[in-house]
Amino acid sequence: MTPTRALGTALVAIVFIVLLAQVVPYGRAHVNPPDGAQTAFDSQATQDLATRACFDCHSNRTRWPWYSSIAPISWRIQHDVNEGREKLNFTAFDATGKMADAAGESGEEVTKGEMPPKDYLLMHPEARLTPAERALLARGLGATFAAFAREGPGGGEAGEAERGEHGD
Repeated sequence: MTPTRALGTALVAIVFIVLLAQVVPYGRAHVNPPDGAQTAFDSQATQDLATRACFDCHSNRTRWPWYSSIAPISWRIQHDVNEGREKLNFTAFDATGKMADAAGESGEEVTKGEMPPKDYLLMHPEARLTPAERALLARGLGATFAAFAREGPGGGEAGEAERGEHGD
């Protein structure tokens, strides 16, 4: 087989696999559940930055772009939104357990550059934060979720013990 023919065969196989992947039903639910308990942000600036950089995965107000309906990309997006909402949901905040712990760590995640994730920023340039915006958001999230910070009341190991979740 010639290299050109092998390349053509490979391209046809890739197109076939991508088309076949479209029949998998996962990744096209695009459901935005109704809002629940709202996060009371410390300031409008924190809320604006969180809305811009965090809400697509960490709220019930996800904006679903056109490519979120095309497998296998849709699978990744659906997984990330489901996981993000489970860990920390600004529009359905549960002040107990894992969500409270994630809230207490949210400013640190922003400071370290772990949030928003780099692959998300590739398709969402509006979510890119300048160093000053990153610092402002981290401070604001810290103030918003001060009660859930690792060393604060209700956060970290002390908070788990208070809630009876120590696991010993």
